[in-house]
Amino acid sequence: MTIGFPDIKTLVVKVGTTLLSGPQGFDGRVLDERIRELARLKRERNLNLLIVSSGAMGCGMDRLGLTQRPTLLPVKQATAAVGQSRLMHIYETLFQNCGEGLHAAQVLLSASDLDSRTSYLNIRNTINALFEFGNVVPIVNENDSTATLELRFGDNDTLAAKVASKIDADLLVILSNVDGLFTGNPDSDPDAKLIERVESITPEIEALAGDTTAATSIGGMRTKLEAARIACASGLPMAIANGNRRNIIEEVLEGRAPMTVFGEAQQSLNHRRRWIAFGKTTKGSLRVDPGARDALLNRGTSLLAAGIVAVEGEFDLGEAVTVVDAEGKRIARGLVNYASTDIGRIKGRKTSEIETILGHKDYDTVIHRDNLVLL
Repeated sequence: MTIGFPDIKTLVVKVGTTLLSGPQGFDGRVLDERIRELARLKRERNLNLLIVSSGAMGCGMDRLGLTQRPTLLPVKQATAAVGQSRLMHIYETLFQNCGEGLHAAQVLLSASDLDSRTSYLNIRNTINALFEFGNVVPIVNENDSTATLELRFGDNDTLAAKVASKIDADLLVILSNVDGLFTGNPDSDPDAKLIERVESITPEIEALAGDTTAATSIGGMRTKLEAARIACASGLPMAIANGNRRNIIEEVLEGRAPMTVFGEAQQSLNHRRRWIAFGKTTKGSLRVDPGARDALLNRGTSLLAAGIVAVEGEFDLGEAVTVVDAEGKRIARGLVNYASTDIGRIKGRKTSEIETILGHKDYDTVIHRDNLVLL
């Protein structure tokens, strides 16, 4: 493996739930070696270091004596609330034990925090201010205690990619209990081989991903590929590596680790387009015909009412929606110029008919190409 990252300044590391568990269940001491390594690398390389950490649910389950992940939302939120304080205490203690004078800072985020451009930008300002202290490591987690199902990131892999993209990190490392993406399941397929480099996430690559079976975890390789899609579109390289290996972060930086590296896109999205594509919560979807699909993907056009065949969900003008093709595959996200009820009335109709149908025509397009990001 020759892909290394020797000159990075800002590093984001995502720590998975499996790296917080030992043979007897949740055990924060498993993190000790990783934190010592990260503290050493931060000092030696003068890194801006941010950790996206799972584990609040596992901490809470352990403290409350639960053996099964709760299913009811209020119980999930209460369990996470119990676990958050313990998780942060573990990080603070481990960093202090390193003797580097480092402290942990808790940053809890909900998907709704990204809906507003103002709060979306303020996240970066807050994290950069923490970096400026020099001896503080932000520990980011989803605010599981308040986030509802509709306002969740869904998993910390996606959260890590969005945060890393937002702060213009130089590298995202997702630590798991496997070396990376394999051609098959290495637990059951002796011929499975590690894929060291992924240039683009194709349907064939997606087919290799599976979900997790851990009781305290909700992510798997599928969510890591989604994180890679976000990272690469933002011009950010991402690596999946095994967090149980000694000196794994240093090996990743030096290109010596067994890992899967996802390459950055040739043309990365600017911050506004990143917000549209990965920040703002989608409120619905628009299904388009083959002609509109071709125009969006191959000719860079805006989305017109004539190309829309169906509207799903309820949303107001200015909201973010997903654009899907006839087979339901996501092809774009964008900000709509009309509410869902109005789009339902003008779908399939010519632009010249909009004013007659609605009694007004504020825009010629349903989604202008400047507010549209291809996926």
